[in-house]
Formats: sequence, structure tokens, C-alpha cells
Amino acid sequence: KMSVPDYMQCAEDHQTLLVVVQPIGIVPEESFFRIYRRISAVSQVNVRDSQRVLYIRYRHHYPPENNEWGDFQTHRKVVGLITITDCSSAKEWPQTFEKFHLQKEMYGSTLYDSRLFVFGLQGEIAEQPRTDVAFYPSYDECETVEKRIEDFIESLFIVLESKRLDRATDKSGDKIPLLCVPFEKKDFVGLDTDSRHYKKRCQGRMRKHVGDLCLQAGMLQDSLVHYHMAVELLRSVNDFLWLGAALEGLCSASVIYHYPGGTGGRVGSRRAQGGSLSAEAGNRHRPALCRSPCADSLPCSVPGALTSNGINADTSAEIGRAKNCLSPEDIIDKYKEAISYYGKYKNAGVIELEACVKAVRVLAIQKRSMEASEFLQNAVYINLRQLSEEEKIQRYSILSELYERIGFHRKSAFFKRIAAMQCAAPSIPEPGWRACYKLLLETLPGYSLSLDPQDFSKGTHRGWAAVQMRLLHELVYASRRMGNPALCVRHLSFLLQTMLDFLSDQEKKDVTQSLESYTAKCPGTMEVITLPDGLKLPPVPFTKLPIVRSVKLLNLPTSLRPHKMKTLLGQNVSTKSPFIYSPIIAHSRGEERNKKIDFQWVQGDVCEVQLMVYNPMPFELRVENMGLLTTGVEFESLPAALSLPAESGLYPVTLVGVPQTTGQITVNGYHTSVFGVFSDCLLDNLPGVKTNGCTVEVIPALPRLQISTSLPRSAHTLQPSSGDEISTNVSVQLYNGETQQLIIKLENIGTEPLEKLEVTAKTVNTKEKLYGEFLSWNLEDTLSQFPLKPGKIATLTVNIKVKLDFSCQENLLQDLSDDGISVSGLPLSSPFRQVVKPRVETKALNPQESSKVGDFSHVKMLEAILNFKYSGGPGHVEGYYRNLSLGLHVEVEPSVFFTRVSTLPAT
Repeated sequence: KMSVPDYMQCAEDHQTLLVVVQPIGIVPEESFFRIYRRISAVSQVNVRDSQRVLYIRYRHHYPPENNEWGDFQTHRKVVGLITITDCSSAKEWPQTFEKFHLQKEMYGSTLYDSRLFVFGLQGEIAEQPRTDVAFYPSYDECETVEKRIEDFIESLFIVLESKRLDRATDKSGDKIPLLCVPFEKKDFVGLDTDSRHYKKRCQGRMRKHVGDLCLQAGMLQDSLVHYHMAVELLRSVNDFLWLGAALEGLCSASVIYHYPGGTGGRVGSRRAQGGSLSAEAGNRHRPALCRSPCADSLPCSVPGALTSNGINADTSAEIGRAKNCLSPEDIIDKYKEAISYYGKYKNAGVIELEACVKAVRVLAIQKRSMEASEFLQNAVYINLRQLSEEEKIQRYSILSELYERIGFHRKSAFFKRIAAMQCAAPSIPEPGWRACYKLLLETLPGYSLSLDPQDFSKGTHRGWAAVQMRLLHELVYASRRMGNPALCVRHLSFLLQTMLDFLSDQEKKDVTQSLESYTAKCPGTMEVITLPDGLKLPPVPFTKLPIVRSVKLLNLPTSLRPHKMKTLLGQNVSTKSPFIYSPIIAHSRGEERNKKIDFQWVQGDVCEVQLMVYNPMPFELRVENMGLLTTGVEFESLPAALSLPAESGLYPVTLVGVPQTTGQITVNGYHTSVFGVFSDCLLDNLPGVKTNGCTVEVIPALPRLQISTSLPRSAHTLQPSSGDEISTNVSVQLYNGETQQLIIKLENIGTEPLEKLEVTAKTVNTKEKLYGEFLSWNLEDTLSQFPLKPGKIATLTVNIKVKLDFSCQENLLQDLSDDGISVSGLPLSSPFRQVVKPRVETKALNPQESSKVGDFSHVKMLEAILNFKYSGGPGHVEGYYRNLSLGLHVEVEPSVFFTRVSTLPAT
């Protein structure tokens, strides 16, 4: 029984001669395979004085039991043996040569010729001319290896040709021997060898055997004729095993004719044969004599006389080829028939399996995938002996490769995954986890799975998520058994990021717990992991933990916003330019306009970016070390830590940082640390994120001014029409005509000196008629303290003078009346009125109180805004200033006049 199948078999292997190359003694593996590659490169040799080509198939290991099937199919027979050995001294030579003879005895029954290549031996022995031994000083000094191999192949051809001529010639009076496979020999003991049935069996098997020899000898047409004759003879005696072999030989010869490039898929392994085969019918090296009459009506190309150059000019063979060669469709039908015959014999399981593989390779070229899958399905269920784990891995890997070739990618991945599991089977003493991991990686394309997270950012998921998650779990387990925690973290991160929508709540908890346990030993990074075979695993940023829906760059607070200088301090920085409207320009710059940000950030000031995020996890999500990713300007990101509730809605998060230099700064994304995995999340990779623009200009640093006054604060806030924010509000109560000083302290709390200051005032929210100048100040004393260095304070005194029109106030006397004593019917004011009703002390007013004050018609209110425009340092050169406003509330009461009343003495 043939025990070891050759899964790499293809139809064109039927025309090859099998040569085994093996070491003798202790030969370094690297040196052996170095010579083996040079030997196996000589795989095609042109036969002298003919247009025939010999094809050689090399193996460095071949089971002797398979060699016993050489009569059944001659391409399985070891016809050549090449041995390689190290021999450094003459003393070792006899023992080495003895080992060579012992090696030949292993394949002695089938060998045509053999060679021994000896490396390292020099001297008298090496100088003796020998045909079967070649001596070389070293593995580096062996230029003639290829030439020796060509000579060796020619010697094989001579033996092959003699055997073909001997078997093809019908010697009258001689009985044709019965060729048998090993398990048949006991079945033919005691049979009547003179019966017609027995003779036909012998003739049919011999015809099939001669067809094999003709195919190996490069005589394609002759092999077709012999195969056809063998099929008819064997069919008549129901010799099904050999009938299947004859049909398979017919298929192989037809495949070689139709597909000269080969079906094995080994690029460059075969020479294109179309031209030589088309002329082969008229140019054939033929035997000189053939006495055997053809048994059927098919033309026999065996007889013919040789010309002077060994080429037969008989053109009738072309006609025979057209009739004998199977069509592409018939090839598959004959393969099916042959396989059905093989299936009748349990000892022919390997032959049946290899025939299925050969048929699949032919169907792959014909692009008949469904039929090929039927052959493969049959191959899966062929029962062989108990295979070793290594043989199982090889079998499933080849099945995967064949399914891949016919376009069944998922089926291919299925068998590749089974092969991976076999690498770590419990029965293996030392499981091959690296091989298992490598095979699992090769299954990814078949399951529509890529290890690049960007392939999953487009929003459309391909493939079966349940199978993909199972495969990713297996990659994690194999990585752990390999002792590579970084790979575990990378694959678990990928699983959590890409399969989050398909994980149940419990699975989310389990995966995150496993991830945290791995990252405790090996934190996840954004570095690319390079595997030993060169495959690169890209980083996996957690863009879904949390999910960001919008990004908005915030303007600076009103008191810190820079303004472009126009007429500040008597300078006109900006220049007017003509404006030309063009709808074409507006349309082409639409996208750019949408991303335009019309405010600036300032170097050295804290800037803010607001993100709207939510937590998709069924538990509280802790995000550590969250900050901004920027380009264009040196930027100090101030990290933040978040704790988002389970499955929270949109939640605002503000990330801050300080630009250290000037220029254009672009917010590209943000970085996080979740479950021990550090992620750099770029906005370009976030689908559905809304943004009002990501690029803003950073201008040079400006001074920062803080104002404090001598007056108390007011709770009432002014709302100026310009929309500028007022930093602080103060209040004061005055009598009409009274003057009071407002002392303002200007403190430079920034890092730049304050060089320029402009103070303006504007009265708002009043309809009163005001006489004279309401607010006045002198900046000379204040500016004399400039430039105001950081931390220094300058003082400004503002004079507040109120003079309003209080005439025509009907209720004035009522408000000033005393407790009701009247003279001549007129109410009189008490001289102690001021004591009885004292003036309300100056205090902060709230809106409720101010409304009550308004009830007194004699109390009026004035409101004004003091505006401070200041600049300094590099910001002044760039033409920017800052604006700070002070709100002033003044309550004005009328002046009170008193008269002294005296009585006349009584007369």
C-alpha cells in the first residue's frame, strides 16, 4: 500500500523522471541544500539529435514503498540517485564508497544510473577518472556540477530509451509479463496464464506501461496511441485499477498538449512547449523496428525509419494526434472515470487522492470552479492510513491552496485554519505555536479580515463578524503561547476597536479585563510591530473609546482676544484694498472657506478645544492622559482625565494647551490612554465628525492687564451694543453736582511688557441731560510709568462729575416733607429732615434694589463704559492689541437746599 501522498502532483509530472538527491554521512544542511538547489535547477534537458525534451523531478526524500508502484505509473519510479558526501581523507574513502552502494541498494530494482559527489577529498584517489563519482575540493569550488548533471540525465535517457524499445517490441514466441501493483501479487497466484483473459490483461497493462515510457521519453503522440490501446484492452477484461491508470495517463498526455505552460502553478518551472509539440508529429526520434500490429484502427506511430539526423518525416502522426488527444472537456470526464475506478480499491487511496488533486489543477486553469470543488470534496473524504500530525498539516495546507486557486477563499481559509490548529494539537509533545500563528495570519484574507484598522473606518463591515472574532481570539491565544505579550495587546486592541458593535455587554467586559491584564505587563503603544517574516502590524488607535462626534476650536476669552489695530494710538496699520466679487472663486474656495477660523490664538496663552464625546461601553469608561495632537507650531498639551458614565449621551470635554511659538497651528486629533493602551486618534480617521475648522493662526505673545478699582463691585452687568464683554462693574452714589475720584490700578499679569495704552469712555443707557464733562482723566502720569513690566502696577485717576437737570419735579416737596405739620395749608420741610431720613450709604446694588431706586423719581442713574486698549512687545509690531472694559454705574440724587425760619418778637 502506498502510504505517503504527494500533494504537489500535477498532470505534467507523468512525463518526468524521478531523481532522488540524498546526503551520505554527516553533511551540513546548508551545504547540502546549496548543492541541491544547483542540481534541481537542471530540470529540462534537450536530447541530442532530436527535438525531444526530458523533464526531471528531484526529491531529497522519497519513501521506498512508493517506489514499489513504479510499474503502475513510471513517474513514481526512482530512476536516478545522486548522493552528496563530505570526505576529508583517503582513509574515509572506502567507508564512504560502501555507504554509496548501500544507498543504491535501497532503490536498486528501479535505478537506471547513480552518481556520487564527494567534497573535500584531494589526492591520488580524486585524480582517478570515474564516471559514477565526481570529486570537488570544496562546496565553493564545484563549477562543473551542472554539466555533470546534464551528462547524468543523458545516461538516464539512454536506459529509458532502451527499455521503451524493448517493451514496445513484440517478440514472437515470448510471453508478455503481467505487471502488478504490490497488493495484487498474492491475488494472481495459481491463475491460468494461458487463458485469453489473462493474456489481454497482460497486453493491456504492458501497453499502458509503454505509454508511460513514451511520455517520459518525450514522445507525446506515441504515448497517446498506447494509452488508447491500453484503455480498450483493459476495459474488455474489467481490469479497473489499471484501466483507471490508463485513463489518467491519457488525461496527462492531453493536458501536456493543451496546456504547455503546466498546471502546477510553479512559475518558470516548465518551458513553453507549444511550438515543439506542434512540430513533434513530423519530427520524431523513432525506433528502427516495430513488429507489433496495431490492435485498433487508430494509426500507430511506433514504426518508421530513421533519417540521417534521427528525425522521422512521417506527417501522418499529426492526424493521429487530433484523433487521439482528448478535448479539455473530455479530460475531466476521463479523470472522473479514472477516480471512480480507483475508488473500488482501498489500497489505492493515495492514487485516487493525487488524481483528484491533478484534476483540480486542470479545472483551475479552465476556470471551472464548481466542478473543481466537487473533486476537492471527494479528496477530503478519501480514507488513508492514520496520518501523523505533520502529514495532516500538509494535507490541509494543500487543500487550502487548491481552494484558493479556484477562488473559494473562505473555504481555503477554513482548511488553513484547521492546519493551524493541527500545529498545536494536544498529541504533539512540543506544539508549534509559531507555525500555528503564521497559518492563522494567512487565513485572514479568506475571512475578509485585515489587521489594518483603517480598513474598518469606512463604516461598512465585510464578512462574518462571529467568525472574525473567533479568529482574533485564536490569534491572541497563539500570541500568548508564543510568549509575545505585545502581540496579544495589539490583537485584543484590534478586536475591541473593530468588533465593538458586535460584542455583547458581557463580551465587552471580558475583553477589556483581558486587555487590562496584558497591558499591566506590556502597555499598548502606537509603534508598528514587525513580525519575523516581515509582516507589519499597524497600530490600533481607540477612536471608539470614547466616540467623538464634533471638534470645535474655541476663541480666547473676550478680555484676552487679540484685535487688529486700525487707528490705535494714532497709527493706521491696515491699508484698504479693492474688493472684487467672483462667483467662480467663491465656489472653488468653498471647502477652504468652511474650514476658515476668523479668530487667533496668542502665544503663551491657554487655548481650548471642545469635543463632544460619548461612552458606548456598558460600564464607566476612564480615559487617562487625554490631550491634543497638533502640527505647525510647538504646542504644550495639558492632559486631562475623564470618567464617562455608562452609555452616556453627548458629553462636552474641553482639552487645553499652550502654543509656544507663532505661526499656523492645525489640530489633527487627540491622544488618549484607555485600558493601558496609548492611542493617537487623527480626525481624518474619524467618520462623521463635525468641525468648524482645524487650523488657526497663533500670533506673538501680548501683555495681559488686570484692573482693580477703589469703588465696590456692582452686581448689575452692562450689555454694550458692540458685544464686548465687560470684565468688571463698579458703582457709586453721588449728589447732583458732586465730584468723586475713581482710582484704577492697572497690573501687568502677563509675561510681556505693556508699552501702549489708550483709554476711552462712552455713556450708555441714559436719556438724562448731562451738563459738563462726566468723566475726565489725565494719562500723562500713568504713561510716565510705561513700559509697564510684568508684575508692575500703574495707577490712573478718573474724575467723576455729575450735573443733571432736576427741574420740574412735582413730587420733590412731597419727598422732602416732614411728619405733616402745615402752616397756612402748605407743607413745610423740617430743618431736621436730613437727620430723620439720612442718605443711603454707597453700596453694591442688585437688580432688585435698583428697580426700587427707580421708583424714586428724584434718583437718576448714569452708566458708562471705560475701555482700555493696550499692546506691547512683539504683538504691537504685528499690529494686534487687547481690549479691557470697565462698567461704571452712578446713582445721582438731587442737591437739598435748607432755609432757616425765625419768628418776630411779639409786639
